[in-house]
Amino acid sequence: MEQTFFDKIGEENITLLVTRFYDLVFEDKTIAPLFKTDKELIKEKQRMFLTQFFGGPSLYSDVYGHPKMRARHMPHPIGGKEAEAWLSCMSQAINTLPIEEKIKQDMMQRLIPTAMFMVNKE
Repeated sequence: MEQTFFDKIGEENITLLVTRFYDLVFEDKTIAPLFKTDKELIKEKQRMFLTQFFGGPSLYSDVYGHPKMRARHMPHPIGGKEAEAWLSCMSQAINTLPIEEKIKQDMMQRLIPTAMFMVNKE
């Protein structure tokens, strides 16, 4: 059976990724204003989602139902600039993880179409 990203990187690295990612996001002038609710809740939801997204347990769905990420992001104006800022923060965070370069690249390749799918404005 093929290993998932979650198997390859582990729960600790998902938690580390989310922490480092949001340290960058909350400082980013382009996307920080999109994150207005409880920062700890935002981070916990992202940890749960990424665990599931990368092939781990279905933590997010178990609590919140189907992710429906595009629908959940519709109230927030997300353009190409915001998607690129999100990807930049994610890339920087992924690059700090103590995992193989190939896994880092593969993770980003998986995230790019997901981020671009969230774009809902010109």
